[in-house]
Amino acid sequence: MSKYSNLKIFHYQEKLDSLGREITGPVHIRIKPTNICNHNCWYCCYRSDNLQLGKDMVKADYIPMDKMADIIVDIYSMGVKAVTFSGGGEPLCYPYIWETMAWLADTDIKFGVLTNGSKLDGKVANILSKYGSWVRVSMDGWDDESYSKFRKVPAGEYTKIMNNMREFKKVGGRCHLGVSLIVGRANYEHISGIVYKLKEIGVDSVKISPCIVSNDGKENNEYHKEIYDEVRWDIRNLDPLIDDDFEIVDSYHELDDKFSKNYTWCPYLQILTIIGADCNVYSCQDKAYTDRGLIGSIKDKNFKEFWFEDSMKFYRIDPIHDCNHHCVANAKNKMIIDYLNIEHEEFV
Repeated sequence: MSKYSNLKIFHYQEKLDSLGREITGPVHIRIKPTNICNHNCWYCCYRSDNLQLGKDMVKADYIPMDKMADIIVDIYSMGVKAVTFSGGGEPLCYPYIWETMAWLADTDIKFGVLTNGSKLDGKVANILSKYGSWVRVSMDGWDDESYSKFRKVPAGEYTKIMNNMREFKKVGGRCHLGVSLIVGRANYEHISGIVYKLKEIGVDSVKISPCIVSNDGKENNEYHKEIYDEVRWDIRNLDPLIDDDFEIVDSYHELDDKFSKNYTWCPYLQILTIIGADCNVYSCQDKAYTDRGLIGSIKDKNFKEFWFEDSMKFYRIDPIHDCNHHCVANAKNKMIIDYLNIEHEEFV
């Protein structure tokens, strides 16, 4: 079973066929409930001077509780299928995260969380384990010392997070526990050791990805060039760890395909949209908190009203000119545009 397939959108034929013709509700929403974070990762796309994300981000912003309640009511009525809580900041630092998850648990909307794992405990861990679809913890270090160095956190944070994940699995429930292992020059020699430890504590999957150090694909590839072959070798050698209870997702690859755009509109903007902690709506997670990614504000109106007014807002972004940066939806957009442009489809 593929949790990271680019083909998921083909389960939503009506949405696909609506693109470019009429505005229908998004399938998936990322909510960034707070910009506060208790870690300070050196490669964080919202805090790095080399990356455009976070340019207009106010760290103190968070979505008020009543606004969050209104958002949940709206997206349920719009038929949204899933919500991902992410940053901005650390979503589990959001003061109303438990209440928000409880509201979602009363609907058929699936939800997951991207987190650093430091607050994956207590009643938040309990509700996630019972009602969440997945939680994915970002990691880079391999012990307390490296974690403190990479994330500027107190000593013992790594041990705490490993214990949180171990206890999360003991709670039971249906929630898939994954780890996103971010690889760079500082930790590439420790990939095998990190993955072995994660399997030992009961993690369900590890996704291995390159850190992003620039908005230029060639610069990213140049950064990874000196470690690329060794990382590829180490990942291949992890195959014996894979079994029915443990998955390794290999996303460590050259990054050119995420930067170069040859299309003039973004279908994914209408499929997966972003609500920021500033109560603004953005085109994607790769342009959140930037003026070029801003679609509009829901500070003084509800999300449903905003979504269905002025359909032209979904076509103002031209990826060739506006998206010369890392884009997680690039391959998906190319595939969808190819599908929508098919003629003589009967001649299969």
